[in-house]
Amino acid sequence: MDWISALLLLTGSLVVLLMLGLPVAVTFFGVNIIGAIVFLNGEIGLIQMTRNVVTAITNYNLAPIPLFILMGEILLHTGMAFKAIDAIERLITKVPGRMAVVTVAAGTVFSALSGSSIANTAMLGRSLMPIMLQRGYHPTLSMGPIMATGAIAMLIPPSALAVLVGSLAGMSISRLLLAGIIPALLMSLLFFAYIVVRAKRRPQDAPPDDPVERTRAERWKPFLVYVVPLSGILIVVVGTLILGIATPTESAGLGVIASVVAAAGYRSLSWQAIKTTLAETAKTSTMILFIIMASTTFSQILAFSGATSGVVTLVTGFGADPLVVLIMMMVVLLILGCFVDQVSMVMITVPLFIPIAHAVGLDPIWLGVIYLITMEMGFLTPPFGLLLFVMKGIAPPEIRMSTVYKAAVPFLAIEMFVLVLILIFPQIALWMPSLIR
Repeated sequence: MDWISALLLLTGSLVVLLMLGLPVAVTFFGVNIIGAIVFLNGEIGLIQMTRNVVTAITNYNLAPIPLFILMGEILLHTGMAFKAIDAIERLITKVPGRMAVVTVAAGTVFSALSGSSIANTAMLGRSLMPIMLQRGYHPTLSMGPIMATGAIAMLIPPSALAVLVGSLAGMSISRLLLAGIIPALLMSLLFFAYIVVRAKRRPQDAPPDDPVERTRAERWKPFLVYVVPLSGILIVVVGTLILGIATPTESAGLGVIASVVAAAGYRSLSWQAIKTTLAETAKTSTMILFIIMASTTFSQILAFSGATSGVVTLVTGFGADPLVVLIMMMVVLLILGCFVDQVSMVMITVPLFIPIAHAVGLDPIWLGVIYLITMEMGFLTPPFGLLLFVMKGIAPPEIRMSTVYKAAVPFLAIEMFVLVLILIFPQIALWMPSLIR
């Protein structure tokens, strides 16, 4: 079988099974069984597939994923994140669109502590959206900042998705984790600017509120008590990576320890919180690791069938400029983001994109950051962006799905602008990774 037929067989089977609504892991295992029978000599191929699964799941580089997830779940289920949000809300006063600005600030802080876009969006939606709607904020300005800052969690350490991309693509995980920090902070600043400008131009969208009069001590004390110490957790994770004194797994372990110590210090570490935290961590980690097992074998079958080398030869044969190749990859990712979830995007594209990137000489970390931003946009891209449905589930019943779509559009435009900036100025993403000793 020629490589084009092999590629059509494998990717076509994948698309059909996904469209039937099967879970991602089940879909890829099904395609792997087909590929093992056709390309790996039947029974021998199935035995080899089992060995590949064992090898994939025992990879030490994957250890940060459950640790980062555990770290975020600790902060969420002990209530520390909600206390931090309240502290930030007290500190920000006399700003146009104040509650929307508070949402972006709180969401950015929690993104740096949780690593989960869905958890971030759900938490902000439940805690801040009712307040904004009650105070007369336009629904699009209530939901947009929540979804946008929720998506930032996949860029800022601790990002489990960044670890997943780095592991599957063979990138330096520590460098990829650091590379997302400046783009994420740049997005947050642009979100601030958009909210302030919109609130000034359309004050009816963000009615000025009357924050409770508090003394300076009442405003700053919660920030110093709840936000500053929790920010120390991020400093532990990022600082040990930059100084080169810890691997991503070790820094994730230190982050978990710091989170437990913080929860104990705030007397929030109840047995119920521990039980819920461990259960949620196990669920999420198991799902991701099952997907990784399936993805690794899928990559090997693609390579063995000749599909990977065929695509690489085709692309390099055109003599395409690396930037053109990168833009083509982005377009594919943006289209996929409209229809499939982010983990599926990684699994479908990494086996083909990474060999092409190596062949045309693309910087892997640069490509990794663009991957993450494009997938972040996919979270918000109609009609099937995952965070759009999370937001609809949290929003009051009278808010239509079309309103959720409209809320996401301005923030999608900002993310696209940042993506273009990184294409033009790669050092925006590559400067922090260069600091690693």
